[in-house]
Parts: sequence; C-alpha cells; structure tokens
Amino acid sequence: MAHAKEIRNKIKSVQSTRKITKAMEMVAASKMRRAQERMRAARPYGEKIRNVAAHISHANPEYQHPYLIARKADKVGIILITTDKGLCGGLNTNVQRLAFNRMKEWEAEGKSFEACCIGNKGLGFIQRLGIDVVSQVIQLGDRPQMDKLIGAIKVMLDGYIEGRYDRLMIFYSRFVNTMKQDAFMEQLLPLAGERLGAPAGAWDYLYEPEAQVVLDHVLTRYIEALIYQAVVENMASEQSARMVAMKAASDNAGHIIDELTLVYNKSRQALITKELSEIVGGAAAV
Repeated sequence: MAHAKEIRNKIKSVQSTRKITKAMEMVAASKMRRAQERMRAARPYGEKIRNVAAHISHANPEYQHPYLIARKADKVGIILITTDKGLCGGLNTNVQRLAFNRMKEWEAEGKSFEACCIGNKGLGFIQRLGIDVVSQVIQLGDRPQMDKLIGAIKVMLDGYIEGRYDRLMIFYSRFVNTMKQDAFMEQLLPLAGERLGAPAGAWDYLYEPEAQVVLDHVLTRYIEALIYQAVVENMASEQSARMVAMKAASDNAGHIIDELTLVYNKSRQALITKELSEIVGGAAAV
C-alpha cells in the first residue's frame, strides 16, 4: 500500500489544481456573460444588413458586383475562426475536424485552397496540415475590434475579386446555449440569393451617386459584419465551453480527493493495526 506521506502529497497537489480550475471557471463565467451580450448586440445589425444584401441580390442594377456572380469553384478560400487559448473542451477540435473533412472532400474533387486564420489554435492546425496561410489574426483578446480583423479579411476579399478564389468559406463555432456550441460552415462568397433569403415581392433601388459605389460599400460591410458576428459567436462559445470544462475538471478533482482520502485513511488504519499487532506480539513473547 502506498506510503501515507505520498498520498498526502497527492491530495495537496490535487487540491491546488482544483483551486486553479475553480478560479478559471469563475473567470470564464464572468467573461461568458459579457461575450454573450456583445454577440446579442451584434445580431440586429447583422440581420438588417443581411436583409439589405438579400434585396440587392434579387435586384437588377446596371452594375453587377463580383460578389453576386456565381463561378465554377476550383479554388477555395478558407477563413477558420478558433480560439487563442485552450482548456475549452472539444470546441476547437470540432470545428477543425469539420474543416479538415471538407478540405479532404475538396481535395478529392481536385480543388485547391488557401486559408485565413483567426485565432492561434486554428493557425497551428492549418500550418501542421501544410496549407498556405495568406493572412492571420491572433491575440484578439476578450473584446474583438474590427480594425484588427479588417486587414486579414481584406486580403481574402481582394483575392476573390482578383480571381485567386472562386468561393470563400468560413468555419467557426456557433453559440446555441451555454451547454451546446455547434461547429458551423457558411459560404461567404459568392452571395447567392437563395442563401440570403428571397424578399417578398419585387425589389429594386435607386442608387445615388451610382450603383457601383453603393454596392461596393454595402456588400463589403455585409461580409465584414458576417465575419465579426462569427468571431463574437466563437468567443461566446469559447467562454461557455471553458466554463463547462473547468467545472467538470473541478468536480473530477473533488472525486479524486475523496478517493485518495479513503486510501489514506485505509493506509493509516493498516499502519495502526500493524503497530498494535507488534505491541501485542511483543507483550505475548515477554
């Protein structure tokens, strides 16, 4: 049976670990509430600009924007959104698995692809696969800023306009509730009317000063809004997953401490019984 001192050291070690996981759980719970507030605050703007983009995609302006023109998808641009830090359960693993499976399918179809990585975990994953990373953003912190994202996003949008990509896909973790976050894939470009939702009735606009200027700005803002919404959804998912993971770790540490305490007590009882037996045996020999 293990020595009592070794068991005491193990108990102290697990107790120290439980203090850390409990503190991380409380921090994640606090950050989760703020992340959910940012996510919900961004949704109305995203829905409104989605409606505008849907109307434009069904309209018939004199200028046809490149984002609205469907192409044969031979070259795919990937935007992978993950976390910068770990200890959040299978959140990153799920979205990376989804991206990996889709890339295998595209590779089997003879398609090539390049990636933009938002988050340190996804960057490491893409680099390990040997895929070209054309832009990246890491260390966004707890409050994502659009000015930090805009550079990496613009590289991908310019690549689409220049013809380096025929399709832009985004992968991220979509927040459902505190206990559930889904790995999600969405097509950013080209903007298909069916995907945006068909508006009721016939729609068209009067463009001032001209259709090209208006569409360039509106559709670019739409793509940026989608990516920002995906980032805040991913951050809300990250804090929720981390809180749940740290709670599970704290509970497991408690179970281990109970088991080690039981073993320690049995060890002490065995030691006491042995000493008593030696005393009784010695007294009987005298």
